[in-house]
Amino acid sequence: MRNIIMLSLLLITTQHKASASKSVSASLKAKWQTTPFLLETSEFIGEDNNEKFWQFVDTVKELTVYKQGESVRSYYNLIIKKANQFLTDLQVNLLKYALSLRFYSPAVHAFQQIASHEPPPMACTAFVSIHSQHSCNTKDIKKLLKAAAGRPKPYLYKSDHIYPGANKTDVPVAILYAEIGTKKFSTFHTVLSEKADGGALTYVLRHFVANPKQQMMLLSGYGVELAIKSTEYKAVDDTQVKDSKTIINAEDDEKDEIQGFFFGTLKNSHPDLQDQLGELRKHLVDSTNDMAPLKVWELQDLSFQAAARILSVPKFDVLKLMRDLSQNFPAKARSLTRVAVKKEMRKEIEENQKHLSETIGVHPGDGELFINGLHIDLDIHNPFSILEILRGEARVLEGLHNLGVKGGEHQSTLLKLPVNHVADSYALDIRHPAIMWINDIENDPVYSGWPAGVQELLRTTFPGVIRQIRRNLFNLVLFLDPKEEKSVELVKLAQLFYKHKIPLRIGYVFVVNGEDEIDGFSDAGVGFYRLLNYITDEYDLSQALISMASLYNRLDEGETLTTDTISAFLKSKFPKANAERILGAESEYDAKRKDGALFYRKSGLGALPLALFNGVPLSSDEMEPNELESVILQRIMDSTTAFQRAVFMGELTEGTDVVDYLMEQANVVLRMNPLILNTDRKYLDFTATPVVDDWDDTTMFSFLDSKDKTAVMAKRMKYFTNNDEDGMSAVTMWIVGDFEKASGRKMLLGALKHLIASPGVRVGVIDNPSGRPSEDNTVLYRAIWASLLTQKNKAAAEFVRKLLREQSNQLLQQGTKMKDLLLQGMDTDAFEKKFNTLEVNFVRSQQLFCRDVLKLSGGQGAVISNGRILGPLEEQEEFTEEDFQLLEIITRSGSAEKVKAQVKLMKMKPKHASDLVMKVDALLTAAPKGEVRRDVNFLQNIHSVLQLLPRENEVFYDVVAIVDPLTRVAQKLSTLLIVLSQVVNLKLRLFMNCRAKLSEMPLKSFYSFVLESDVTFLANDTVSAGPVARFIELPESPLLTLNMITPEGWMVQALRSPYDLDNIHLQEVSGAVTAEYELEHILLEGHCFDLSTGQPPRGLQFTLGMSRDLLMYDTIVMANLGYFQLKANPGAWTLRLRKGRSEDIYQIISHDGTDSPADAGDVSVLLNSFHSKIIKVRVQKKADKMNEDLLSETSENKGLWDSIARRSYSSPGSRLHYYAVRASLAKNMCFCRYVVWSTFEKSIAGGGSKKNDEEKEKDNVLNIFSVASGHLYERFLRIMMLSVLRHTKAPVKFWFLKNYLSPSFKETIPYMAQSYGFKYELVQYKWPRWLHQQTEKQRIIWGYKILFLDVLFPLAVDKIIFVDADQIVRADLKDLRDLDLEGAPYGYTPFCDSRKEMDGYRFWKSGYWASHLGHRKYHISALYVVDLKKFRKIAAGDRLRGQYQALSQDPNSLSNLDQDLPNNMIHQVAIKSLPQEWLWCETWCDDASKVSAKTIDLCNNPKTKEPKLTAAARIVPEWLGYDNEIKHLLKTIQEDTTTKGATPSQQSKGHKRDEL
Repeated sequence: MRNIIMLSLLLITTQHKASASKSVSASLKAKWQTTPFLLETSEFIGEDNNEKFWQFVDTVKELTVYKQGESVRSYYNLIIKKANQFLTDLQVNLLKYALSLRFYSPAVHAFQQIASHEPPPMACTAFVSIHSQHSCNTKDIKKLLKAAAGRPKPYLYKSDHIYPGANKTDVPVAILYAEIGTKKFSTFHTVLSEKADGGALTYVLRHFVANPKQQMMLLSGYGVELAIKSTEYKAVDDTQVKDSKTIINAEDDEKDEIQGFFFGTLKNSHPDLQDQLGELRKHLVDSTNDMAPLKVWELQDLSFQAAARILSVPKFDVLKLMRDLSQNFPAKARSLTRVAVKKEMRKEIEENQKHLSETIGVHPGDGELFINGLHIDLDIHNPFSILEILRGEARVLEGLHNLGVKGGEHQSTLLKLPVNHVADSYALDIRHPAIMWINDIENDPVYSGWPAGVQELLRTTFPGVIRQIRRNLFNLVLFLDPKEEKSVELVKLAQLFYKHKIPLRIGYVFVVNGEDEIDGFSDAGVGFYRLLNYITDEYDLSQALISMASLYNRLDEGETLTTDTISAFLKSKFPKANAERILGAESEYDAKRKDGALFYRKSGLGALPLALFNGVPLSSDEMEPNELESVILQRIMDSTTAFQRAVFMGELTEGTDVVDYLMEQANVVLRMNPLILNTDRKYLDFTATPVVDDWDDTTMFSFLDSKDKTAVMAKRMKYFTNNDEDGMSAVTMWIVGDFEKASGRKMLLGALKHLIASPGVRVGVIDNPSGRPSEDNTVLYRAIWASLLTQKNKAAAEFVRKLLREQSNQLLQQGTKMKDLLLQGMDTDAFEKKFNTLEVNFVRSQQLFCRDVLKLSGGQGAVISNGRILGPLEEQEEFTEEDFQLLEIITRSGSAEKVKAQVKLMKMKPKHASDLVMKVDALLTAAPKGEVRRDVNFLQNIHSVLQLLPRENEVFYDVVAIVDPLTRVAQKLSTLLIVLSQVVNLKLRLFMNCRAKLSEMPLKSFYSFVLESDVTFLANDTVSAGPVARFIELPESPLLTLNMITPEGWMVQALRSPYDLDNIHLQEVSGAVTAEYELEHILLEGHCFDLSTGQPPRGLQFTLGMSRDLLMYDTIVMANLGYFQLKANPGAWTLRLRKGRSEDIYQIISHDGTDSPADAGDVSVLLNSFHSKIIKVRVQKKADKMNEDLLSETSENKGLWDSIARRSYSSPGSRLHYYAVRASLAKNMCFCRYVVWSTFEKSIAGGGSKKNDEEKEKDNVLNIFSVASGHLYERFLRIMMLSVLRHTKAPVKFWFLKNYLSPSFKETIPYMAQSYGFKYELVQYKWPRWLHQQTEKQRIIWGYKILFLDVLFPLAVDKIIFVDADQIVRADLKDLRDLDLEGAPYGYTPFCDSRKEMDGYRFWKSGYWASHLGHRKYHISALYVVDLKKFRKIAAGDRLRGQYQALSQDPNSLSNLDQDLPNNMIHQVAIKSLPQEWLWCETWCDDASKVSAKTIDLCNNPKTKEPKLTAAARIVPEWLGYDNEIKHLLKTIQEDTTTKGATPSQQSKGHKRDEL
């Protein structure tokens, strides 16, 4: 009966024919073709484990044969099934999510691009490249290998897949380009893997699809916004657009209810009432989407009301409702005003907000996401980076789960343990008596005039100035053998540092012969040391330093110190001195001679000479005398930054001893061993649970993978122990070696000696014989193992220590029986029985473990500490007791002690507890360094927190989301949480962080976040084209603008849409508005610094290209952070300095984050993900170009600092002189700032040079810059261009910001350029991530007008004129270009004052602007001319960005960004006021002045609000003529393209693009 009544109501309600709902959809496709799921899956598996990658490859090597007989869905499921053999259930879910994101498509395409540049031989579906020789046939491999020896090896990338063969480095490299799963691949793979196993070659696999699908690949992981535009001024084009015929499939859109009606269910139940149900649905949508403005009192509680509505539904519907309300808020707002908010909920929210503010600094309205305590900043992170976090967490979570720590409190505590991760560089403690300090900055009189306060570090000074502060902030220790040739130059350099008063405390450690019988007459080192002590005792250390330098100055280049030189020096300088008493055998000046050598030996430092800066050793390259000067000065400047931070944070105060502060840092150690302190660390994975754990069956053991082999070793290992009082060991060491060799015995003996004095340590032993294990070559190890199995710990350890001594080995060699070496108190019968019956199979398994897991050759040694692998150790490489002590300290300070404390609470048996500590420590310290995990708790969670519990007995992620449901964060986070809950097992707590007393609409846009948890298929089992943002049920009245909100580093362009996406008005559309976008570029970003100054090299240009075309894109380095960006796409790229002044003056010294060696001149970068690549490049001026300036054509006129030191810096000490003078000037800078800056301004403004004909031709080009968004402004833009061309005879080049141009404009501009004979360039720049982001499209466009002028255009462009799109030009702009700007970097026209009736709207006449400007005028940004040379020289762009960054944090500042910013900076960056006739606009200028107007701007009129099109036709008589001419041209273009389909190219006219 209820159904009959409901249907009756439906029939009564419907009065009109059903009509299709209007909608908007947007999609984003990749620029490259779709990549096979099989290859993407292999990349997913290979990212974690190279071994599993090759196992997977073997499993699927001919899988593509199933493509023919299976549907696409079935083939996809088959791939997942094959992957499941190597992945856990959680990893399979992450794989599906990765495939839906196409996460690994860039990695696959990068290899495809590399293959295309080989290039592939004709008609080859797979080919091998051996040292640049190619073949499609396996039969040619043998021949190619023979010929490879004479050719260079190919460059291999970090992400290359290298087959785990015999691990030989001196063999040819064979790169296979093939598609995994094809028969051709299988043939090649079989041959190459066999040869790699045999040690004949190194086998590398790169993906190559011979015939890729010509199919677009739609992407996800981005947001689409339909923002509601203000219609205060009508700015919509009246040109009619043909409606799209696209019909949106509403299959998924019928699922949600509307006002209680479930239309999907109703339509299925009553198919005969489809039309009436559709009409009712539309009526309910229209009535729900009431867009009438809300009253202020209705706004106040909206956030709480939304939270109350969301939390009122069943918990599994909460996220869907939050998504619906936040993403469609403008249409849902009115319905929320009727929701009641309970007092309990409001009170609970306020109490939780107070608690969150106090504990983690989260305030009302903030949106935060935490995954397992890790803070996920949603402004930075996107679905791609979140997937990486989920994968990283999965390794740890599954590891803990497999080790028996399953959820609960223990898992949470272990995850949140503060792991001390690896320091970037370790320092040696320099508070040692063996160091002879030659000066003391804090106490020596020579420095008494310097300020002593550490606050001086925060005083502003010029870049590159070394602050002279009377504190021992910078300490240099030189370890020298006085006899070595290199010592001569180093002592001379140290003297120069001292002489020029560089604030550097200098100390020496002289490493000389320590034998007692050696005297100063027989050894120059000993003689030097005694002479130095004599001068110090008789005079002082300063005199000793001078004498030491004087002594070395007597030596010619290449000459070394001799005893004769010392004797002669002593006789000439100190004639009364008794040489025998000083240098002889009974010398009184020999005290502490051995101390230096002892300190050096115990420190573990490398070959002499060497230097420590603040304890940190310098590399051998840095120790070169001609490099050391620059290196020390750079270290001083780098350290200054760290000290400044410490002072600012209150860590370094006036009462702190600076040296103690330095030496108490976490990276300071008592001994240096690069193997132990290495930052590149490898760990064993103990998390497997093998089916079998027997190592006596070598054959079975050999089939286990690396993780299973490791698990078996851990289970069967026996230990020598020195337990703590609780019976546990925090540190577990495995000693690996061939104990038939002296080196292996010595290392194990050192470990056991260390064990005696180290409670909480245990030692296990693994044999790795040089040959195949047999009874003969395992005698010693079997005795060790037998003692471990049969004897008590103390007896076993004593026996083995005896056994390892060389005399015991000699006795065994001489025929002594093992039983004769047994100690009293041992159980001899048990030992002998075990020793005599031990088989060697388990040793063979150990040897397999060493080969396959530890990657050791037979006989090589290694040390493993809590899973960390240190090795291979060569036979001559020592690992001493001191090294074991250092290794223990480093292991304990990581997380071992903290893990042990937590494991102790689990009440386990000591042996199992120690095993767990070892395994968990290895797991946690192997995890990538991340942020500190936070504890996020709520005081109460009944009324304001949604709690979803995870599935039991499964790995789960602890997710905490804090969000105001009516914010931009909620729009994104709601979809993200829904997808996460489908991908992984979640324990979710969602807190409604509502804001009270709202005064405006919290959201003014509709939003869709495009994200799916798995690949979707159509009903016919074919894969869908991909995800699309779809907006249905939109109200038709508002004017909307479509914005793509993509991950950082993506450059997206509108590819296809007939509609004006800037002005979508659904009332004027029938059907669907569709927009197709393309991911045009993924950015390569970087930061560049000059090593000499520590500052960014402003104006330096880089080029980016590929092997076939090395100049595809170029860019300019900003002074802000040395930032630069280049457009790229997946593939292998080469970064170089641009030919010309950049390459002439600078050279690349080093780089980080790249794929080529750090010192390579050409920088290779492999872009293989959806993340932008961020690199760091260090450059330096060439020795003969130190006085050159990039931004000057000549070096005649220099800035202040360059005038200080005009000579070349190639001679030793010249840089020291330069810095000393700079420091001296900087001390007095506060007294002469005006003089300095006036000099500085004059020096960079003056100077000119004669120009040749080519330069004159270049200078004659009129460069016009403009921006436009939306069809109306593009219509105005074309008219503006035509008016410019009508009034000049100079060649014109237009520069347009590509970011916001419509597809139709980009399609037609080549035709217009051809018709009117002008050139054009489309420039792009992605808003840098570090610069405060704008969210409103109009404000973003305003920002592009002013913030990036120095980097948008090539250095070759001297002047540019910006002209607003809605301007009409009536004069020759050449006159404006040639106007004298009188030293200002740019010229603007002031606002008119002549139309008096508008005085009430002139905001700049009062308040802030009146006081800020003083007598200056407020300028309009519709037209301005920029002298780019001057603009760059005075760093105007950097100053503007700096001021913008400061002001834009306040949402109420910079209302009119593009003109407020330059007017605000008028005192720092001068503006030349242009004559008033250069810009006339009716709003502000009277009618009389119109006659002389050179340009007319269609300013908005705040009084009349007249539409632009109406105003244009009324104000500018010629406008209609221009408009009709353009319309006729566009019509002709449309007809031509319909018939011919071709687009003219600028290149065909000989124009070479220099696009940035």
